[in-house]
Amino acid sequence: MTAFAAPIAEQIWDMKYRLKEADGTPVDGTVEDTWRRIARALASVEKDPAAWEDRFYSALEGFKYLPAGRITAGAGTGRTVTLFNCFVMGTIPDDMGGIFDALKEAALTMQQGGGIGYDFSTIRPRGAEVKGVAADASGPLSFMDVWDAMCRTIMSAGSRRGAMMATMRCDHPDIEAFIAAKQDAARLRMFNLSVLVTDAFMDAVKTGKPWDLTFGGKVYKTVEAQDLWNRIMRATFDYAEPGVIFIDRINTMNNLNYAETIAATNPCGEQPLPPYGACLLGSVNLARLVTDPFGPEAALDLEALDDLTRVAVRMMDNTVDASRFPLPEQAAEAKAKRRIGLGVTGLADALLMVGLRYGSEDAAKATEEWMHRIARAAYLASVDLAKEKGAFPLFDAKMFLASGTMQAMDADVRKAIEKHGIRNALLTSVAPTGTISLYAGNVSSGIEPVFAYAYKRKVLQKDGSRTEEEVVDYAVQQWRDRFGDMPLPEHFVNAQTLPPLDHVRMQAAAQKWVDSSISKTINCPEDIGFDAFKDVYMAAWDQGCKGCTTYRPNAVTGSVLTVAEEKPAKAEKAAPEVLSKDGSEPMTPHGDVIYLSEPLDRPQALEGATYKLKWPDSEHAIYITINDIVQGGHRRPFEVFINSKNMEHFAWTVALTRMISAVFRRGGDVSFVVEELKAVFDPRGGAWMQGRYIPSILAAIGGVIERHMIAIGFIEGEGLGLKTDPKAQAMAVGETPRGPACPSCGQFGMHMVEGCMTCPNCGYSKCG
Repeated sequence: MTAFAAPIAEQIWDMKYRLKEADGTPVDGTVEDTWRRIARALASVEKDPAAWEDRFYSALEGFKYLPAGRITAGAGTGRTVTLFNCFVMGTIPDDMGGIFDALKEAALTMQQGGGIGYDFSTIRPRGAEVKGVAADASGPLSFMDVWDAMCRTIMSAGSRRGAMMATMRCDHPDIEAFIAAKQDAARLRMFNLSVLVTDAFMDAVKTGKPWDLTFGGKVYKTVEAQDLWNRIMRATFDYAEPGVIFIDRINTMNNLNYAETIAATNPCGEQPLPPYGACLLGSVNLARLVTDPFGPEAALDLEALDDLTRVAVRMMDNTVDASRFPLPEQAAEAKAKRRIGLGVTGLADALLMVGLRYGSEDAAKATEEWMHRIARAAYLASVDLAKEKGAFPLFDAKMFLASGTMQAMDADVRKAIEKHGIRNALLTSVAPTGTISLYAGNVSSGIEPVFAYAYKRKVLQKDGSRTEEEVVDYAVQQWRDRFGDMPLPEHFVNAQTLPPLDHVRMQAAAQKWVDSSISKTINCPEDIGFDAFKDVYMAAWDQGCKGCTTYRPNAVTGSVLTVAEEKPAKAEKAAPEVLSKDGSEPMTPHGDVIYLSEPLDRPQALEGATYKLKWPDSEHAIYITINDIVQGGHRRPFEVFINSKNMEHFAWTVALTRMISAVFRRGGDVSFVVEELKAVFDPRGGAWMQGRYIPSILAAIGGVIERHMIAIGFIEGEGLGLKTDPKAQAMAVGETPRGPACPSCGQFGMHMVEGCMTCPNCGYSKCG
């Protein structure tokens, strides 16, 4: 087997990309088998598949070209999954039937593994008249809640939850409610939100003009543009959302502005797409193309970059024909325009290895030159494909060459397109590459700076124990291999120390040669002033970016990842505390509860026990902590905490935690809780546990609570007799989390990168 650059790389491959039978038996014996599977599948549409299979394999070999995760996991498997990452769905009609038809299409798309984007600006505002039914409209946010609920129940391909982007125009009457929507911690968790900002609005902000909020030609409200801008800025300052999309700039620069109007993006924002548009993604790994890294002759191999780009374009174009699509409208849209999104990863590592400080003017210049080289090679490769296979069906040379992007393209490339046409309407994009970057040896993601040079991750061993391993950035490992323990040079900077405007400089430099857009997060320090924070967005606008996403760690959004050099504070012995999904607060029962009798007061510290419950059909155990209070010399259960790394259980375990604890705190005979839980049966079937048939996981939890009540003498009996893990009762529960918990592996440390919450432990990304 090829030596992976890091242990985490092999684990990511085995967990996410290695083809296996339904029972877990590997089909791909080695990563070379995975590359061969992909190469064969993408070459199958060629006239001479065997010849192209070897060229495609060569591009994949050594992690030089990295197809997006959907392709790596799905190509050549025969499974009914799409190889396209994300979709923008059809325009939502402003009527009930059309809205729920759109909801059905979204569900079908996510079922096959596609993330989706929607523009909700087409739905009339809250309070608007609904003719014929003598009622007022509930507004777009109410329907977004419906979409959110649907997304939570649809398991997409590869056991991933669906990802969604919702956009709304800055002149929609409900824009203020949209901006504030995610300030409710329980609302719209499955969505990323972005405001569609127009050129006219930015002009009004800069000149201090009023701004009309309109729908259907009617002005519903007039606000000050600067006030609305400040609302957007304050929300993202405090809550990291909504993002900002400069929608007029996107449409002006779109090669296809003569054939489509864009009003939404995919979930992470790198692909602005028309209705039913799809994004097909892949990345050139710049870190693998540096010769003599850190040496006197260190340089990016531009000839190798040209050749790799050309092969990658052909592979991606073939994917359009090799992929399945959830909906026929998506297939028709993809084949009419043959849009692809070739991007990069490992940019920051490549800059480090050639001696450039990420964010500096020299690094921005090099980035612009490298992205120009990729764009030129990609467009010429697509022209060659047009000569061989024909231009995309909607190609119009005069209109195509008049777009904003093509105005800046090299004269010889424009001439070639005019003469021969072009196979793909758009070719470049910079997508989130968190998981595939880990798979490629922990290279830096996309065009992001290195997030952390090294960090610790906990690895679950076969015997159930956990060990810690250091995950080292690819460039740092290259430095260590060459120079041993010699300190890193001064030009090494990371996302925690980089000034925000340096982020903007790099995004703007790359955007000049990216015909779609870029998924990037501008990390801001927690203590950045609000005015300085706003300056970041204005700089992004002034420097030609197509959008802007920031992340400022705070008590609401969570902290950033702890790097290896930092030591978490030692947990103090205290009452067990189970953290909420985002790691921001304990799941202690709280809220406005009206009691029939006064609840018992909670002492500062309580004694209790934690039980480990392993349900046969669940990968992760459930931990149940029961704390007791002493009354009249007798112990009685006072509160319950139920927690699992399996985020599928999150909502109902929180509900149980709060409801059971509320009942326990009222005092009296609370043994009925056990009987109610034990009576719950699962229509899908229960499980045999230690010689007993347990009708549901809730019944199993009831059995654990019953056993605890018996153990402390609160009730009599033998209970279900479910054994527990002795080690579980000594589990540490007081450590401060390094960031929100990952919904896939459960480890804390999720952080914002490339516009998406990403797990450094397993590579899970919210954006799929």
